[in-house]
Amino acid sequence: MKAAAVAIAALLAFATAEAAHRVSPYVGALSANAETGEVLFSRNADAEAYPASVTKLMTALLVLEDVAAGKYTFETRVTATDEVYKSEPSIVGLKAGQSMTVDDLLMALMVKSANDAAIALGVNSAGSLDAFVARMNERAKELGMSNTRYYNPNGLPPKKKYGTKAFNVTTCSDQLKLARRILKMPRILRYTSTKIGEVTDGFGKPLRFVNHNNVLVKDKRKVINPDGKEAVDGLKTGYIDAGGSSIVLTGTRKGKRAIVIVLGSSTSNERDENAARLLEDALGAIAW
Repeated sequence: MKAAAVAIAALLAFATAEAAHRVSPYVGALSANAETGEVLFSRNADAEAYPASVTKLMTALLVLEDVAAGKYTFETRVTATDEVYKSEPSIVGLKAGQSMTVDDLLMALMVKSANDAAIALGVNSAGSLDAFVARMNERAKELGMSNTRYYNPNGLPPKKKYGTKAFNVTTCSDQLKLARRILKMPRILRYTSTKIGEVTDGFGKPLRFVNHNNVLVKDKRKVINPDGKEAVDGLKTGYIDAGGSSIVLTGTRKGKRAIVIVLGSSTSNERDENAARLLEDALGAIAW
């Protein structure tokens, strides 16, 4: 009986801890001027959250920086290793020995949120998954993301299959630093602004998919500027059961760019509603 009581108490404690990372309306939220970094709205911006697939922004940043440094090109073909098995949907279905270009993998990573694309890109970049995760954490440190810890390049939760024993962790304040840095790489918007992605998969066949960013693709969520043009052109959404729904959102108005981060919403509807409203308010403040 005593052992059973201890086990139940441990499960309850775990559930309570996980609940803190998925709440209504969100764990934390922030909006800012992308150019200056001026924070326009902040609520629990330093609260710990599980970024899920928002993690892929760091993966993309390292790949874009590799290309800029001449390490490889967007047309380089990346051959998947056995480590791609540490994935599950969303995926492009890569098998060990198959290859895709860096460009197609980035499109799959940012539009389809393909977990196997993240692994293939990471191994190609650093030689092994562990080495790439170390690079992710080192880059986070360099950017001043002091409350961020990465354990994999795609944001999947702890599971034996994935080879990780902990959740990736971040905060809104840290994601602002990452978003401002990656937006200095204009190529990122080629992927994050794409509503319908098209790539050639590992079998050499065409594959089409819809962007997961509802504020970009769904009419009822779109942020429309006074000139009638859509404001949103990025960046990345994420979801896992334990961490809820998160987004790093960006858009422009009159040449001014705003960034919004919403982490740990109980539902995607809450995330999208709050993110769209915060972006509308932010753009109104900096582009009046």
